[in-house]
Amino acid sequence: MGVVSSVGLGRAPFWQSLVEGRSGTSTIRSFDATRLGRTLAAEVQDFTATDHLTSVESRRAGRCSAFALAAARMAVRDAALPEAALRSERASVVLGTTMGEADICGVLDGRWIHEGPDAMSPRVIPKFAPYLLSMQTAQAFGCRGTVLTLPAACAAGNYAIGYATDLIRAGRADVVITGAAEMLQELQFAGFVRLGAVAPERCQPFDLERLGLIVGEGAGVMVLESEAHAVRRGATALAEVGGYGLACDGFHITRPEPSGAGVIHALREAIRRSGLAAGDVDFINAHGTGTKANDAVESTAVRAVFGERRVPISSIKSLIGHCMGAASAIEAVSCVETIISGIYPPTTGYGSVDPECDLAVVANTAARGRADVVVNHSLAFGGYDAVVLFAKPDHLPSPAAREGVA
Repeated sequence: MGVVSSVGLGRAPFWQSLVEGRSGTSTIRSFDATRLGRTLAAEVQDFTATDHLTSVESRRAGRCSAFALAAARMAVRDAALPEAALRSERASVVLGTTMGEADICGVLDGRWIHEGPDAMSPRVIPKFAPYLLSMQTAQAFGCRGTVLTLPAACAAGNYAIGYATDLIRAGRADVVITGAAEMLQELQFAGFVRLGAVAPERCQPFDLERLGLIVGEGAGVMVLESEAHAVRRGATALAEVGGYGLACDGFHITRPEPSGAGVIHALREAIRRSGLAAGDVDFINAHGTGTKANDAVESTAVRAVFGERRVPISSIKSLIGHCMGAASAIEAVSCVETIISGIYPPTTGYGSVDPECDLAVVANTAARGRADVVVNHSLAFGGYDAVVLFAKPDHLPSPAAREGVA
C-alpha cells in the first residue's frame, strides 16, 4: 500500500499520525481562501513531485496525477513486485477521482467565463482529462491490461477497489494497481463552502455540535493480486478483499436519501458477497463527514444492519479531512492497517452524543480490539453508495464456498 496525505507520506508516517490523533488541518497555502470565509483544509504541504517522479513525468503530470503515481510507486515497493509482473497484459490500473486535475479545470473555467471560449488553449485542455491518472501510472510501470479511471464522486476509491477485485476474480488480471487520488483546488473548495458544508475550525463526525467537513486531498493506492499469483512469487498478503456492495440512491445531487436505503443495501451486499454475516464485522471505518445529514443517515444504516450490536466505528476524516474522490482509498489503507495492528484510529473532536448518531464511536484516542473483519463506508454526492469489506488473510470462507454469492 502507498499513501499521500496531509498527515504523512507513506504507510508508516500516515498510520502513526492516525494512531496518535494528529490532525492534518492547517491554513490553506495553495490559494487565497480568505474571501470565501473558510481558510482551513487538510492540505498536503510537504509533497515534491520530483521526489517520486522522473523529470519527464513531473513535467507531464499535474498535482493529482503526481499524487496517484507517487502513492502507486510506494505501493509497488511495499509489495516487492518484480518489474516483469507489471510489464504484462495481466497487470491493470484502476484508479478513481472526482475531478482529477482540478486546477486545470479552474484555469479553463476562468478563461471561458472571463474571456470567452476562444481563450481556452487547446494545449491546456488535454491536461485536464481524468483518465490521465490511470494512463500515466500504467505508462510508468508498463502495465498493458485494463486501464481505467472511475470518476465516482467521493466513493471513487471504493468503486475502483471493487472493480479491480472483479478483474482478478474474473480471471482477467493477476495484478491490479488500484485506489484513488484528489487534489485541493479553489473551484471545488468554493463549491463546498457555498453548500454550507465546510466547518469553520474542525471536523467532528457524529458529534452533537458538528458543523461540517474539512476538505482534504491526497491519494491512497494498493496492489491487489490473485492468491495464486501471490503464492507463486512468495508474497505475504496484508489482507483480503472479501466483497463489496454498490447502490445509487438517485435522490438528490448532494443530500443523502433520508432512510439510508442505498447504503444499507451496499453494506449488506459487501457482507453477503464475502460469505459472512453482520455479526462477523469487527470494526467500521465510517464515511463520517461531520455534516448533519450524512452522519445521521449513516447512523441509521449502521443500526439497520447491526441492530443492537454496537460495532466500534470511527471516521478518520476528523484527521485527514474529506479527501473527496480519494477519501475511501486512503481510508482503505487505514482499514488494512487496523487489521494488521488491531488498533482502531480515533474520531477526534467528539464530545457530545447526538441521539441520532448514538453509535460506538472510538472517541478522541485510539483503541484496541478484534479486527479480523473491517468494512469501509462511502456515501457520496449523487447518491453513490459503496462499501468494501476487508479481512485478515485466510479468515474468509473459501472461494468455492462463496461461489453462490459472488
